[in-house]
Amino acid sequence: MRPRHRFLSAGLIVACATLTMAGGTHAPVDQPAAVGAGAPDGPGVFDGPTVRVGDGTAHSFVTLDAAGNPTEVGMRLSEGAMDGLPATHDDVATFELDLPDEAAATVFDHTTLDWNDHGHGPSGMFDKPHFDTHFYMADKAAVAEIDPASPDFEAKGLRLPDPRYLPPDYFPMLGPKLVPQASPAMGVHWFDVADGVIPGPYQFTLAFLNGTWDGDYTFMEPMVTREWMLTKPNTVRSIKQPQAYQRSGYYPTTVAVTFDDTADEYVITMGGMVLCQAS
Repeated sequence: MRPRHRFLSAGLIVACATLTMAGGTHAPVDQPAAVGAGAPDGPGVFDGPTVRVGDGTAHSFVTLDAAGNPTEVGMRLSEGAMDGLPATHDDVATFELDLPDEAAATVFDHTTLDWNDHGHGPSGMFDKPHFDTHFYMADKAAVAEIDPASPDFEAKGLRLPDPRYLPPDYFPMLGPKLVPQASPAMGVHWFDVADGVIPGPYQFTLAFLNGTWDGDYTFMEPMVTREWMLTKPNTVRSIKQPQAYQRSGYYPTTVAVTFDDTADEYVITMGGMVLCQAS
């Protein structure tokens, strides 16, 4: 990632069919598996293509229940992916982790894994070596067009979604002019002001950011430090929900960072999927 951001909005899930949890699994909902799609896949775990990351590998995945509804989507990184990572300094190394076709019913279009060996600003917040995991709702073409060389770059960055489409307690990261600061090929990042950022000092291990561009809520972003990942955590957090949704699809309500001892893999999971309708 580069700079991040977030927004305000009071939030209960609206027009969402909730999934009940039992023994770590999710019961199916009485909804079609894919919004506007054909017959469902599943059940099972479906993997995206494997890519080389450092001395290891990474891939995306989606889990479908017996009715073919997605219950979780995420990334798996082998133990070796923590080592041999490239030196990025003030830049970022991006690994494209394409989602499998079976993830079509989720609100996500694609994912990326970004490595920042020196972290990034703001200073004192996210300046530790860490991974940014972008779960994009916008497609690749739209993301690629977020270019500072574009004459309307600043105007599109300043065009924010209606507050009801963003989770509560989120505020955009601001630039030198105290206006929302946009990052190339990402957009405006929003951080959770209730997540220990203010008054500080901020103890960054896991942070959950959101992103916007040109009036749209465009991505969700768990960020995790390499140091914390090496402790092989077992953490689950709730994801704050907006009052309304710009896109129909299955949205996550939890984010988890765990270590799979059997596969020797670090797992970042967006789970507790609920079907929400655009409104």
